[in-house]
Amino acid sequence: MKQKTPTGTVLYSIEQAIKEYRKVCQKNIQKIVNDITVDQCLVLIILNDNEKISQIEIAKLIFKDNASITRIIELMVKKDYLTRQVDEFDKRKTKLIITEKGKKTVVLLTPVFKLNRETALNGVSGEEIELLDKILNKIISNCKTS
Repeated sequence: MKQKTPTGTVLYSIEQAIKEYRKVCQKNIQKIVNDITVDQCLVLIILNDNEKISQIEIAKLIFKDNASITRIIELMVKKDYLTRQVDEFDKRKTKLIITEKGKKTVVLLTPVFKLNRETALNGVSGEEIELLDKILNKIISNCKTS
């Protein structure tokens, strides 16, 4: 196989696809809620599905380092999407609680999340999605084991 330039590889295409998808997501989110980012939405969705999840686990799920997730959460607290509550069993820990504004935002944006996926996967068959998922998981595995 002929060696391509860095911008002509499939890995570059994967990165470009992710960036374009995030742009579409942000544009559609802004139409409904104008003061929230894609990453902040991901935090809300994750907390909505699992209220006991830790900040460290959230960071891993959205591919952020601890400093970045701390900044994201701090902004979300300031914007009244989240509150922090001291853990009753371990005073050194805090729990993240979705506020009413945060809950309403999840409800408002749920159709947008569906639309974003449909937009990105338009014309892609179920078989193609399965194959892509299988290939991407191989790439992930190769990178983790090297």
